[in-house]
Amino acid sequence: MTYNSELIMSEQYLGEFEQIVLLAVVRLAENAYGVPIRHEIEKRADRRVTVGALYSTLDRLEVKGYLSSWFADPTPERGGRSRRYFRVEPPGIEALALAKEMFDRMWKGVRLA
Repeated sequence: MTYNSELIMSEQYLGEFEQIVLLAVVRLAENAYGVPIRHEIEKRADRRVTVGALYSTLDRLEVKGYLSSWFADPTPERGGRSRRYFRVEPPGIEALALAKEMFDRMWKGVRLA
């Protein structure tokens, strides 16, 4: 393997938490903003998530081009603050599919007991 292909593969590699965050955004669709994303992860992964860890991961995924985000119009019940919504972009879907394929290959034929 050459250095360039290693670099490309490392850019496509998704860490476990990145995968979980992307999957939560996919599941939530048009309702994907901070609070529901955090609740989805805590409910489905049975894992506590800090706001800081979530937003640093969302920002990192956006820099990679796997997510996009936008701010909705401010609402009176939020004191004039707007929500930041997220959407998984095609490269993010591709990265999730590649991660799933890799794990499927690794698990094939494995017996833990």
